[in-house]
Amino acid sequence: MRGDEVASSESHSHSKHAFRTLQQFRIGRVSDYNRGEDMSESTRPRREERKYVVDLDKPLVFQVGKLGAEYDQWVHNPIVQKDPPRFFESDVAEFFTKTACWAIPAVWGPVVMCLAVAAHKDGLQLSAAPFFMASGAFVWTLIEYILHRYLFHMKTSGYWTNTLHYFLHGFHHKHPMDGTRLVFPPVIAGIILVAIWFVTEPLVIFLGRPAKLSMFSGGLLMYIAYDLTHYFLHFGTPTNEMSRKLKRLHFDHHFKDQSTSFGVTTHFWDKVFDTFPSFQTRF
Repeated sequence: MRGDEVASSESHSHSKHAFRTLQQFRIGRVSDYNRGEDMSESTRPRREERKYVVDLDKPLVFQVGKLGAEYDQWVHNPIVQKDPPRFFESDVAEFFTKTACWAIPAVWGPVVMCLAVAAHKDGLQLSAAPFFMASGAFVWTLIEYILHRYLFHMKTSGYWTNTLHYFLHGFHHKHPMDGTRLVFPPVIAGIILVAIWFVTEPLVIFLGRPAKLSMFSGGLLMYIAYDLTHYFLHFGTPTNEMSRKLKRLHFDHHFKDQSTSFGVTTHFWDKVFDTFPSFQTRF
């Protein structure tokens, strides 16, 4: 587990969070069993959580603000639970916090097609569409990096900023294997996409409306790839070196160093902005 078996080609180091997660599956000690002692005691990570004011058995969103300056430390100590955490008391509100991965292409795929068709109807030549869509996809990778690094990993300590951060991205670091909330709910994604639409409006001045529509369709298509890739990195099984590397780097981000590996679909911008991890491990 520590990677000390230097003679083994399969040896690789595990982070402190991996050891912490391992403790959650501890049943007990053989000596305790032989003495007939109760082995159903909560595991160490669960006990460690008790030093904070957050009760993991109650809805979390409106609790995390009370952590104050301790929030950052708490949220970056991941735990793995059999059942996903509850966010709200309301069943209706709780329902809208969960999204199946298939909903992403189902909701946004038609929008991609509509934007591409609108660009063509506005005068964009079909021969130019691949270039502008590819450009939009490339721009998305930069937006993905900026959002992840500066918005999703902003430092907070106030009640409402902690609450907002937890709802936006903090929960994913606290509960990285919660598959019900691994992709963006369409409502939240829609708000971000509308903001990006208005921020990129100046493109119309330089490139024209059809080009912007085509670029946006390519960027939105890349967003779909981003969310599905993210889901795969958590629950899929890599079958080639590229997917193994992406998964290793993403799990390093969750369990080893949250200040590196902000890219999900590509680590190009991590290398450009010097947030590519310096350590090298085997997946």
